[in-house]
Amino acid sequence: MGFHRRLAPTGFDRGAGAFGIAACVMSAAAAALGTLPASAAPQEDTRTEVDRLYTQAEKATEAYNKAGERAGTLRRQLGSAQDELARQQERVNTLREALGSLAGAQYRSGGMDPSLALLFSDDPADYLDKAAVLDRITAHQAGELRDLRAALRELSQRRAEAGGKLAELERSRKAVAEHKRTVERKLARARRLLNAMPGADRAAYGRASRSARFDLPEPGDGGPSSARAAAAVAAARSALGRPYVWGANGPGAFDCSGLMQWSYARAGVGLPRTSQAQRYAGRQVPLSQARPGDLVTYRSDASHVGMYVGNGQVIHAPYPGAPVRYDPVGMMPVASVTRP
Repeated sequence: MGFHRRLAPTGFDRGAGAFGIAACVMSAAAAALGTLPASAAPQEDTRTEVDRLYTQAEKATEAYNKAGERAGTLRRQLGSAQDELARQQERVNTLREALGSLAGAQYRSGGMDPSLALLFSDDPADYLDKAAVLDRITAHQAGELRDLRAALRELSQRRAEAGGKLAELERSRKAVAEHKRTVERKLARARRLLNAMPGADRAAYGRASRSARFDLPEPGDGGPSSARAAAAVAAARSALGRPYVWGANGPGAFDCSGLMQWSYARAGVGLPRTSQAQRYAGRQVPLSQARPGDLVTYRSDASHVGMYVGNGQVIHAPYPGAPVRYDPVGMMPVASVTRP
C-alpha cells in the first residue's frame, strides 16, 4: 500500500477485497501525504513497510485474541469435566462399597445348603424369613452390579473427554504463544523503522489518517438505533485518548475489537472477542443506513473494527502509538456494518 496511491474502491461491497493484505490501518491515511519527490522514496518505502507490519500485527492480534478466547472456554469446560469426573468416581466408589457389603452378607448367610440349613435350624420360621431377605439382597446386588458397570463405562467416557479437553487446551496455549511472538516481532520491527525516520516524517505518519477518505456511500446520520447502542457510544467516547495495546480490552487500554467488546459490555451487551466474530454479532446493514453504535469492520478478512458514531466518523483503537480516537468511516475499505 504505497503512500502515493489514491485508491478508490468502486463500491461498499467490493472495496474490502481490492487491496488484500497490503491494505492496513494507515494505508488510507497515507494518501493524504501527496506525491513526494524522488529523494523521498526511501522514506516512503519505510512508511509502506511500517503499514504492512502494522497490518500483519493486527491480523496476528485478532488471531491471538481468538486463541485466548478459545483457551478460556476450554479451561471452563475442563473444570466442569473434572468436577463431573470427581462426582462419577465418588459414585463408583459408593457402588463398590455397597456391593462389598452385600457380598459379605451373602457369604455369611449362604455357606450351607438351604435344605440342610432348614433341617438343623432351631427356628425354621426364622430361617425362612432370613432366606427370603437373602433372595432380595441377591436381586438387589445384581441391580447394583449393573449400576456399577454402567457407572464405570461413564467414568471411562468422562476421563476420555477430560483428556481431550486437556490436549486441546494445550494446543490452544501453544497457538496463543505463537501468535504473541508474531505480534511482538512485527511490532518491534515497525518501532525500529519508525524510530529511524526523521521526526517530521514520524509526526506526519501519525497525523495522516485523519484526512484520508475512500470513495464509499455516505452513511446515515440518524440517532442510535437503541438505548443500548447509545450507551455503547457513550462508553466508547469515554475511552477517547486511551492507548492502543494489543490484546487489551480495557479499561485502561484497548485493541480494536477489545474497545468494541468493552463499550458494549458497559451497555449490558456481550460481544465476541474478535473483530471477525463481531462482524456477525448482529444484523448487517448497508453503510448508507449506518447509525451510531453500529460496528464497522474493515478489510476483506474483517481484521479491524470501529464503532460508527455519526457525522461520517468512527471511534476506534487504530494501532500501537495511536490512542483511541475519531477517524473517517471511509479511512479504509469497509467489509461490513453490523448492528448488535
